[in-house]
Amino acid sequence: MANQEDFFKKVVAHAKEYGFIFPSSEIYDGLAAVYDYGQLGTELKNNIKQYWWRSMVQFHENIVGIDSAIFMHPRIWKASGHVDAFNDPLIDNKDSKKRYRADVLIEDHIAKIEEKIKKEVEKAQKRFGEAFNRDQFVSTNARVLEYQKKIDEIRERFAELMNSNDLAGLKQMILDLEIVCPISGTRNWTDVRQFNLMFATKMGSVIDDSDTLYLRPETAQGIFVNFLNVQKSGRMKIPFGIAQIGKAFRNEIVARQFIFRMREFEQMEMQFFVRPGTEMEWFRYWKE
Repeated sequence: MANQEDFFKKVVAHAKEYGFIFPSSEIYDGLAAVYDYGQLGTELKNNIKQYWWRSMVQFHENIVGIDSAIFMHPRIWKASGHVDAFNDPLIDNKDSKKRYRADVLIEDHIAKIEEKIKKEVEKAQKRFGEAFNRDQFVSTNARVLEYQKKIDEIRERFAELMNSNDLAGLKQMILDLEIVCPISGTRNWTDVRQFNLMFATKMGSVIDDSDTLYLRPETAQGIFVNFLNVQKSGRMKIPFGIAQIGKAFRNEIVARQFIFRMREFEQMEMQFFVRPGTEMEWFRYWKE
């Protein structure tokens, strides 16, 4: 784990030193999970976008591209379920005043148990040398089996709670697993609450009278609401696809892993529309 973290830090440092990616607003202490692409990063990103556009759109007669607006009517996000369901379960530690994603706390707890299994395997590998059989060891060693049983039980309970949106159950699970705040070291947790991941903003000259809008969390909705416009103006016949490249925004509470989990990012997306009943046929076509 330590070696992977060290390697990751080297990749981040290399990306900055050679002009690929810079922390945004760095001269003012930066902005968490927001990055600027440097001179080489911009060229690399543009090359990827151009290659994707050629292979996805220009090489196909039945796929066209659009560029929809970032701002869309808020009823779109209500109809798509994003207003009510595009949420993360959050929990606060009363002592450190820090906020965490409840699911990430549980996933990190599972990762710690998996690390214990890894250490048991490494110790056995050193002990037995070339004669070591990993599959046989993990399927017979009592300690490893106990760890794996704990992981399976946690995952099963966790899946049930997430599927039923049982926020009280998530808190109780965190308490039962004796998960502590990484900063305060205490288990003084608040209740779990749902937090919507969409950035909200206002439109209008008078704030009180303005409408609440959202920065789009994905680009697909712009494709869906323009389906008829594209179909009629382009004389398109099903099956056909609509593609676009554009900015998307997600108010990630636990943003980490460099550019792999950012609050502002670009998506390349294509939606392919087919007649009902032919989904698997076209799925196999695109897979091949």
